[in-house]
Amino acid sequence: MMTSVDTELMRVLSDPLRLQIVTLLARETLCTTHLVEETGARQTNLSNHLRVLREVGVVETEPCGRFTYYRLRSDVIAQLAGQFADLAASARTATENKRACP
Repeated sequence: MMTSVDTELMRVLSDPLRLQIVTLLARETLCTTHLVEETGARQTNLSNHLRVLREVGVVETEPCGRFTYYRLRSDVIAQLAGQFADLAASARTATENKRACP
């Protein structure tokens, strides 16, 4: 079953811009400047989304001079994928389980 932490992670990833950021970071580590160029979002808006992603543990930062690079935490994504795989496995057997109406 999904926990409240997982529910929060799903809520965070349901935003289209955040999902786009995660998709970009799955390919490579990027700084805010790169993410602005790739998404077309304003820097302040992007920074707010990155903060939310950091707070739930999806991304981590790496300072590099005056820039901050962002890296996707693959373990968090893999854990979420595993939970969805468990749900899919449960759903496959659920067709055999039917609760009788009172």
